[in-house]
Amino acid sequence: MTMNKEKRVMPGIAVALLTEDREQSVVLQSRIEGTNLARTVLSHVGLPGGPSDAVLRQLQDQRAEVVLVDIDSKNPQRAIRTIELIHANLPEITIFAVGELNQPINIVSAMRVGAREFLDHSASREALIEAFTRFSTTLSRAQRSSSKARVFTFLNSKGGAGTTTTAVNIAVALQEAHGRVVLVDFAPIGHASLQLNLRPQFTLVDALQNLHRMDGSLLDGLMTPFRNGLHLLAGAQQPSSTIPTASELARLFDLLVGQYNFVVVDGSGRMDATMQMICDLSNAVLLVTQTDVVSLWSAGRIQTFLQDGAARDRVRIVLNRYKKIPGFTDEDVEKATNCKVLWKVPNNFQVIGPAIDKGSPVAGQMNNDLGRSYQGLATELAGATTSEGALSLLYQQDKGDKKRSAGPLIVSPIRAGQ
Repeated sequence: MTMNKEKRVMPGIAVALLTEDREQSVVLQSRIEGTNLARTVLSHVGLPGGPSDAVLRQLQDQRAEVVLVDIDSKNPQRAIRTIELIHANLPEITIFAVGELNQPINIVSAMRVGAREFLDHSASREALIEAFTRFSTTLSRAQRSSSKARVFTFLNSKGGAGTTTTAVNIAVALQEAHGRVVLVDFAPIGHASLQLNLRPQFTLVDALQNLHRMDGSLLDGLMTPFRNGLHLLAGAQQPSSTIPTASELARLFDLLVGQYNFVVVDGSGRMDATMQMICDLSNAVLLVTQTDVVSLWSAGRIQTFLQDGAARDRVRIVLNRYKKIPGFTDEDVEKATNCKVLWKVPNNFQVIGPAIDKGSPVAGQMNNDLGRSYQGLATELAGATTSEGALSLLYQQDKGDKKRSAGPLIVSPIRAGQ
């Protein structure tokens, strides 16, 4: 794909290499470049001797994000001291130690003085990708925490629940109130563009195929703008066999979080490993359902599916096309789905039907109950606070509950074995 708006090659993760072995430097640099997730900004043979060493200044000047420190198995203490030196003087840089996995003393020593990961000398491309993915995910979470950027993912309990309509209207409402919003259509066949009356030139498939050279300018060129300033990263226009990896998803969401205030994901019609990873990267997962038996049964199964990931405390129910049923309460819904009810969108087909057909979302209208409901849900999402130590959101009706404990940390096998 050729795009005129591209200005530069994707920078990727800026990585520095410090080793006492020139041949090892060449090997590691080749492996790093082969991941397509990182680029080598500094490769230095020799280890810094103290805080005033020029190597430390070079790490700063090159804006290294990750530094790989090679540990000589015959003389490990020099590398261990280097890790401690970098960690003490440049705490913003993440350190990966590279050594022999059959030397547990070196592993423990490196991790104790500041290394985040410990990689084997013969680490494969896949092992490096996994390490860089963990770094990207941690960075993405820090960005979301510091910039207050939020990722909201909408799922459906079953077909026809109205997930795309809800996601589109929430994105429109957030854009009206806050600006800098992107709607990302992850549905197997994207319908969000139809509800916005847009004809996208590029889609999510193009973004995933070009992640190896993606930057903010190229990402912006893939977007289709809506009239109120909302950006759409359109869904596939026909079935696609493209299945993004965890590292690709982490990279895409890192870019999106860095560009926008809110990222709204339409995951309608999709419930697979990809969507589970997206939910793990999200601040909140909104499960759109109705009050019929089949919908609630399916919602409960989806909640169970998401229990295995980090998103288990972030799922909330949005009851769509809601009509009050005598004797049927929110507690009944929560008992059936094992999930809290966040919002109820009223049933008004006379308003929503023509709006969908015309590609004119009702969220921009205050003269009907649907428009007001979508705006209210957008306000609730934007105003939610993060619970201490976790990415999950604390909503108004949750604030009277007992304080939620932080979600479990995801650690590498090496760290778990210390």
